[in-house]
Amino acid sequence: MSLRVLSVASEVFPLVKTGGLADVAGALPRALERLGVAVSTLLPGYPAVLKALPHLETVHAASDMFGGPARLLRARASGLDLLVLDAPHLYARAGGLYADASGRDWPDNALRFGALARMAAEIGLGRTPLPKPEVVHAHDWQAGLAPAYLHYAGAKRPGTMITIHNLAFQGRFEAQVLAPLGLPPEAFHIEGVEYFGGVGFLKAGLRLADRITTVSPTYAAEIQRPQAGMGLDGLLRHRADRLSGILNGIDTKVWNPAHDPRLPAPFEAARLDGKMRAKQALQQRLGLDLDPQAMVVGVVSRLSWQKGLDLLLEVLPHLLAGGGQLALLGAGEAALEDAFRRAASDSPGAVGCAFGYDEGLAHLIQGGSDFILVPSRFEPCGLTQLCALRYGSPPIVTRVGGLADTVIDANFVARAAGVATGIVARDIDAQSLAEALDRAAAIFALPGEMAQLRRRAMATEVSWDGPAQAYLRLYQGIAGVS
Repeated sequence: MSLRVLSVASEVFPLVKTGGLADVAGALPRALERLGVAVSTLLPGYPAVLKALPHLETVHAASDMFGGPARLLRARASGLDLLVLDAPHLYARAGGLYADASGRDWPDNALRFGALARMAAEIGLGRTPLPKPEVVHAHDWQAGLAPAYLHYAGAKRPGTMITIHNLAFQGRFEAQVLAPLGLPPEAFHIEGVEYFGGVGFLKAGLRLADRITTVSPTYAAEIQRPQAGMGLDGLLRHRADRLSGILNGIDTKVWNPAHDPRLPAPFEAARLDGKMRAKQALQQRLGLDLDPQAMVVGVVSRLSWQKGLDLLLEVLPHLLAGGGQLALLGAGEAALEDAFRRAASDSPGAVGCAFGYDEGLAHLIQGGSDFILVPSRFEPCGLTQLCALRYGSPPIVTRVGGLADTVIDANFVARAAGVATGIVARDIDAQSLAEALDRAAAIFALPGEMAQLRRRAMATEVSWDGPAQAYLRLYQGIAGVS
């Protein structure tokens, strides 16, 4: 009998996505199924999800799920076995997944995602017609109460795991939500869900899950220190023997330049002519000058302080003075969006920006850029640089988290040894970023050297095969915990 795992996530690509969590929640189960693991994925019944899954089967009903009725629905789509919590009073609303159209968090987020975790626990305890899983795998704070509900159930339970995708988002709520969430009074304790006088969803998962993972080895070490621990470093140090860092992968079928319908022509390491066509198409799409000799630096990112995009604005004049071009796709902080709009207006033909998210344009930027820039101040793993490697657009990154784990700096020794795959900035500041761009430009000016760097980047293993094996070993270790 194969191992049964219930994966619990607030977003899953390709059904609904705001960030990398959705990519992981969509790709990891498929990689695990190739190893014989039976994975079901539980997610909320947002309107977009119900619209994308017209053929849903009801498998369970709850008369009162935190203020209204709910149904558990099942479907098979996009290679995934999906379970959808249909609770209209919690999810049937216009706006974002976590906030309304004005950007304010939904005031009932504690109940919205508490319900997701509660249903995960019901499935894990065998209180639905579905087979009981041996492992419940919670992703980020939105699923963080699943290990808590299972811990306090007072019954034989499955093993539990929680994965931190970004420790900065923790799901902190007032203490008054404890009773509406159906948690027992004894749960409000430092050894339970209590966190600085309130209820901490992520903290609860980190304290009560059998295993903790995060999405790169370096980030696993960083978050045990106060500088990156976001107030949870003490707990993470206390549970260090339960904490593992496993690098994310990407779906190498979706991200494959040799068979990508979003590119004007296919290419691979042995024949890169299609990449030059992608560059031309990208320049046309974003209104950049059609100059094959201009170094195009691509950015596909949330526009935020974390991602270091303010540093890019500082060094942008330096890039443009050297004849470089910027191709940017992103959305986020209004001040950063406005600043990049001004930059595009001030430098037509050299700066091209698109705001929001466009999957096709994201592929074109990866395929058509000469380098992809990821100047993050902290980065749990990062998927952008993995796609960049796959598409022969060597990443320019900072030495943090998963960026440090996945990009080999093109210093003299690494280039001589033939192992360099990108550029790693010396520090996280504008001067170091400008120096990194200069080093990239020096390599770009040498066509033979640039072609070698592209090919080495494309040879990097970025699939889910290795990470899935690591998750399987952890699942096997915790299955059947009671």
